[in-house]
Amino acid sequence: MAHATVNGTTLYYQDLGSGRPLVFLHGWGTSGRVWDAQAADLMTDHRVITLDWRGCGRSDRPATGYTIADIAQDILGFVDALELDRPVLIGSSIAGAFTIEAALAAPDRIGAIVPVDAGIHHFCGMRQAMDKLLADLRADRAGTLAGFVPHWYRPGVSAALIDWTVRQVLDSTFLIDRLVVDQANYDPRHRLGRIQVPTHFLHGELDTEVPLSVPRECADLIPGAQLTVIEGAGHMPQQDQAERFNRALREALR
Repeated sequence: MAHATVNGTTLYYQDLGSGRPLVFLHGWGTSGRVWDAQAADLMTDHRVITLDWRGCGRSDRPATGYTIADIAQDILGFVDALELDRPVLIGSSIAGAFTIEAALAAPDRIGAIVPVDAGIHHFCGMRQAMDKLLADLRADRAGTLAGFVPHWYRPGVSAALIDWTVRQVLDSTFLIDRLVVDQANYDPRHRLGRIQVPTHFLHGELDTEVPLSVPRECADLIPGAQLTVIEGAGHMPQQDQAERFNRALREALR
């Protein structure tokens, strides 16, 4: 087990293999375990680092710091703590926004970013829907997640995978719900043209949480950015179409 203390918070991470450093960042409420299939494959020729960000997995659960900007700063601090040389940041769902903010803040310290099924600006302005989700989570967190999480996956995915994901979110602190509010106010589109690092969006064809129009629009706004669609995958393509995702990721890393 490995830990790094960043901005006063102890973060758990797994560090495997050697070569070009890849930092994998999970989505809301889950953990670095969502990247197990990628770690097993890519550690053969890359340095694979999976990080549990604050409030999730095996990392600390401080009372504050649950905004997109805060966690992006944690990630940059983590890169510095491990003395990583221009790593690739790979971020699932909301973590795609973390990668964008890190790239904007420190383009000299980041080698490339790969946002995966990232909502980016999609939830901006959806305050009423976000308020309802927060109210439902307060009233019945387990029941709300049991109904919400299945939509992250393609039809036909195993019930065991869904249950495992729900357990991860239940194990995280409720303080991560502040990120739901933050997403409702987050729209970086006017700044995307300033991104200076190579950017490659990966997106599940069947994602019902974030439409393909979102990464298409964002890729058009970022100089040189690319988009690859993962056939037959939902919002969590790294898990529900792991082999296809790994092939697409390897192509993106070329």
